[in-house]
Amino acid sequence: MRTDSSPGTLPAREHLPAGDAGTPVLDVVIPVYNEEKDLQPCVLRLHDHLKRTFPYAFRITIADNASTDTTPEVSRRLEAEIPEVKAFRLEQKGRGRALRTVWSASEAPILAYMDVDLSTDLNALLPLVAPLISGHSDLAIGSRLSRSSRVVRGAKREFISRTYNLILRGSLQARFSDAQCGFKAIRRDVAQVLLPLIEDTGWFFDTEMLVLAERAGLRIHEVPVDWVDDPNSTVHIVKTATDDLKGVWRVGRALATGSLSLDRLTRPFGDDPRDREIEDVPKGLARQLVGFCVVGGLSTLFYLLLYSGFRVFTGSQIANALALLVSAIANTAANRRLTFGVRGRGGAVRHQAQGLVVFGIGLALTSGSLAALNAASSDPGHSTELAVLIAANLAATVLRFLLFRAWVFPDRRDADATVGAPYSPGHTPAHTSAHTPSSPTYSTVGAGSMAQPGHHGPLPQRPVTRSAPHHPFDTTQFRAGEAADGSWRDATMQLQPVRPHDTDSRDLR
Repeated sequence: MRTDSSPGTLPAREHLPAGDAGTPVLDVVIPVYNEEKDLQPCVLRLHDHLKRTFPYAFRITIADNASTDTTPEVSRRLEAEIPEVKAFRLEQKGRGRALRTVWSASEAPILAYMDVDLSTDLNALLPLVAPLISGHSDLAIGSRLSRSSRVVRGAKREFISRTYNLILRGSLQARFSDAQCGFKAIRRDVAQVLLPLIEDTGWFFDTEMLVLAERAGLRIHEVPVDWVDDPNSTVHIVKTATDDLKGVWRVGRALATGSLSLDRLTRPFGDDPRDREIEDVPKGLARQLVGFCVVGGLSTLFYLLLYSGFRVFTGSQIANALALLVSAIANTAANRRLTFGVRGRGGAVRHQAQGLVVFGIGLALTSGSLAALNAASSDPGHSTELAVLIAANLAATVLRFLLFRAWVFPDRRDADATVGAPYSPGHTPAHTSAHTPSSPTYSTVGAGSMAQPGHHGPLPQRPVTRSAPHHPFDTTQFRAGEAADGSWRDATMQLQPVRPHDTDSRDLR
């Protein structure tokens, strides 16, 4: 596993090596609420399918969130009869809450979930998780809206699903096709960083997870699925739709204000070993140039409008200074958020102060150009003034970008020399201390509680440590990625050899 990425960013994706291991590679979670009739047939069918067709060690976790019927008894009976089945009980409802709790406690490198009705054809399960095992993708979703998908459901649900996804595309610029299909998977190292950012505990949990992952630049793999609607579904459509729209508004507002720190989810560029030998290469230069040019073009138009307005009632020098001051504040804020991806209020005042220094340099260039023009001509025309100011602003723009990139918004990996240092088993940097607020903590739960994420900070790098597996749902507190014995577990697990069987003769769909 690579350890050359800086803390605060995810390590490069790598293929999980094949081999024998006791730790499950895949943990499939089935969230249930009052599913006493469907639970046992679902688990037996899923277990039979995985046993015959899935090439790696697996576990099926039943996440019972506050069922009031005999679902808990059915879960415990299945756990006692089938070694690969684990039952887990929460005393609060919410599919998102159940997934967050179980995923946070699981040690499997690949985490998945599916609905208890098994509406999705199980033959899509291996294609769903294969890109995560290979290291190609970070998340994977089943899509009922792909052209190659085969879906059987009523016109009402079809209309609601497509309308909801159109809303996501229009409001949150989502590019994934199907947010609501109950058939998804995620790598554990991604889940450890992403889950603390998700607020929803209900049905909007999936959408929020996908939107944040996509905005952070993580790779989402989509698998066309065959899907048959469950006519006995207990989902309350109106309430679910209302909650989803509230979630869209909340996430959209958080993204617009920059209150979500998504930069910790970035991946290093290139997983090829040759990329690891390249040092001191500027990251994201092309994207930053494009963003800076767009912001600069809009700022120039804003500046010219302000200058023309101020010029009506004041002289050219005062009009230029006022227009440049207002546009500089807006330009710094826009570049901070859009070009250099700095989110949140932390350091905003300092950035604006440094931006004003850059503004002073631009003011000197433009004011000097106006002074030279007035010295050359006693009464220059307004169009001549604008032409001179545009030329001066172009020169100031180049200098502004260089100062922004190198001084105001430097790459954090270059700003702190200790951040880029690889983690070694014999050395514990200060930022990995278990007592600092940057270390995320979860509390695995028993009955009547759920895992609560602590204050989340950068991920420390982890050495490869092999230790005895432990039950994932004990009451031990641990940091994200840390085992109960205090050692760090690496996301690279030894897997089982591939079995030759790849079809399910009992799967009628």
